[in-house]
Amino acid sequence: MQDQRRSFLKKTLGVSAVVATVGVSAIASDKGAATAGSNGVVKGKSKKKEILYKKTANWDAYYHAAV
Repeated sequence: MQDQRRSFLKKTLGVSAVVATVGVSAIASDKGAATAGSNGVVKGKSKKKEILYKKTANWDAYYHAAV
């Protein structure tokens, strides 16, 4: 009985390690493909317009104080 449990655990842990290794390598290769020709620049997939600056009185006061 003990030998059956031990062999089952050994097989289960071995298979889990293989599956984890394959999963990690797949994620690593996917990341490498995304940034291969982009010089480290990540381009998003969002369709939304990115608004970096909206002219308000607070921003005007900040920029006048910074200059």
